[in-house]
Amino acid sequence: MTGTRTVDVDGAPVHVLEAGAGPAVLLLHGSGPGTTGAGAWRATAEALAPTVRSVAPDQAGFGRTPLPTGSRGGLDVWTGQASPLMAALGHGAYAVVGHSMGAAVALSLAAAHPDRVSRVVAVGSMGAPCASLSPDLDALWAAPPGPAGARDMLRRLLLDPALVTDEAVAGRAAAMTAGAEAFARLFPAPRARWVADLTLPVATLARVQAPVLLVHGAQDRVTPLVESVLPLLEALPDVRLHAFGRCGHVPQQEHPAAFRRLLADFLAT
Repeated sequence: MTGTRTVDVDGAPVHVLEAGAGPAVLLLHGSGPGTTGAGAWRATAEALAPTVRSVAPDQAGFGRTPLPTGSRGGLDVWTGQASPLMAALGHGAYAVVGHSMGAAVALSLAAAHPDRVSRVVAVGSMGAPCASLSPDLDALWAAPPGPAGARDMLRRLLLDPALVTDEAVAGRAAAMTAGAEAFARLFPAPRARWVADLTLPVATLARVQAPVLLVHGAQDRVTPLVESVLPLLEALPDVRLHAFGRCGHVPQQEHPAAFRRLLADFLAT
């Protein structure tokens, strides 16, 4: 059964999508304007429902989860929210799947709580040491609400232009408009500082004890493969990589069936 609800986490509301039954998997979305847990992960959560219990929150500042008072968000805020959320839902141990910004949060969470995080899947990951702000990530964070901004953003995220449909643009434009006020506080210019905030030091990555699967698109322009993946391969103690050819920043959308098989196999191993 799939449904959404708002959970009290240390006195703050966190909106979550939950689906399925079985071992718990925390699904963390990326940082694009208009992104939500359900928008990013509903299809994946429903596909995994026969074997796992998926939890896909709106992270602070996205969707229906507000930022803490006086906060601009950031890695510490998102990492600090994740573990208490899973505890509030009764999950003592769990795997974490994160996309882009969410992948950096997943790795940070695994380093902070090696006793709770059993596996990590980092998709189109941010967080690599010495990463820089790509032109496409800069443009994505700066995308204005509305159809034109939504279409430009989707074209940067996805390699296949056939996926940038009028329906997809309309849906993202509506979500961008709904979340515009909160998002304006998250990544204002100059934006290189927010990449630095999401960068994990080598010493932190070395504390990740869980097995890590890196999943990346070979043509990812938002987090280019060489800069974003190779440093993680060097720094993480237990890591493997799957790169999708003919794929941009969102493998779970461009290669959904293959991505879900890969994810299910890794989580079940």
